[in-house]
Amino acid sequence: MKLRQRFPAGADIAADALLAEISAEPEGGPLKVGDERIISFLTSFARKLLAPAVARRFPELASLGFFLRKAEIAKALARLSDGDASTLRFARGLVFHIPPANVDTIFVYSWALSALAGNRNVVRISPRSAGAAEAVVDALNEALADAHPAVVQTQRMVTYDRNDAVTATFSAAADLRVIWGGDRSVNEVRKLPLAPHARDLTFPDRASFAVISVDGWQAASAEARKEAAVGFYNDSYWFDQAACSSPRVVFWVGDAEKAEAGREEFRRLLGEVLVARGEVIDPAMAVQKRVSTYGAAADGVATSIRFDGNVLATLELAEPTVLVREWLGTGTFPQVTVDRLADLVPAIERKDQTLSVFGFSRDELIGLVNTLAGRGIDRVVPFGSALTFSAIWDGFDLLHEFTRLTTVSV
Repeated sequence: MKLRQRFPAGADIAADALLAEISAEPEGGPLKVGDERIISFLTSFARKLLAPAVARRFPELASLGFFLRKAEIAKALARLSDGDASTLRFARGLVFHIPPANVDTIFVYSWALSALAGNRNVVRISPRSAGAAEAVVDALNEALADAHPAVVQTQRMVTYDRNDAVTATFSAAADLRVIWGGDRSVNEVRKLPLAPHARDLTFPDRASFAVISVDGWQAASAEARKEAAVGFYNDSYWFDQAACSSPRVVFWVGDAEKAEAGREEFRRLLGEVLVARGEVIDPAMAVQKRVSTYGAAADGVATSIRFDGNVLATLELAEPTVLVREWLGTGTFPQVTVDRLADLVPAIERKDQTLSVFGFSRDELIGLVNTLAGRGIDRVVPFGSALTFSAIWDGFDLLHEFTRLTTVSV
């Protein structure tokens, strides 16, 4: 089976032939951790993503461009330095990435950090990826004009329909396999063997929530409340609320009567953002939302439902500890009011990833995280930052995961 070469763009190629090409030593010698040849290419690529025409069309790519600026790369690399002269850090070798189709830029973060760690990389881009993913691939190929030959010699991105034989070929050659996707997809890929020394780094199904302090909402200025609605919109409606870090449930924490007033204002402000951004839900999605929400009510999970057109649906949860973690459709938000932040603790599970928060102090949030003690929640971020990727993701420091250590103790 021939694979479509996306980056660098080229003729279709077989998996064995591709592996043979990137196994050869690149011009200038093997890549190192923080290799300048890669840094130069990534920063050139970032500038193309930050170009006004690209950033206006795909706002999420501006965040990616910022993530790959030279100053941000330097910060990420600085965390690898432990000051121990007896410990040397090297690339793992060949990393095979299988990213999801529903968040069509996540593969760039995963690949870029692995390349920055000095690895050779093969990335499978789903045939279902489009839009922003196409813009990314175009920018990558444009950035090759001034790139060192080692970039082409060590980095490949391909597209192929699901084919276990091809995936097995890449898996057998990999030193590390990175799998993004639902639990079922992760388990299916894991059936394909790795070399004995290799391992998987998996990013399976996760759920995330938004948490608003009633007192914090009341104390905030009118402008801060409007900004919170904009941030919540960005967290939720980019990627159709299907990203693992997009909020699936909204908690209000504080007095229930005061919370009702806050909810109404928040719904109004979010509605204004939806109108201003021209958010439109297609008919199929509108039907999906109604089926999902009425299903939740029929199951006794929700006690009431409200639709504001097709773009916004809210459900009142029957119990604060019985949460809706599955995706119900773009712009669908179960919500519940609890007395204290600590009341979230019994509801949290290991698969829960991000808390997007508004109106809490840092000490309050650290107290919550300490109470959870690792049972769930990997990141706590302000509204508007849920989709901002970090080199620490799902509790993994990715640059550390993409490298290996050699110690010299003589």
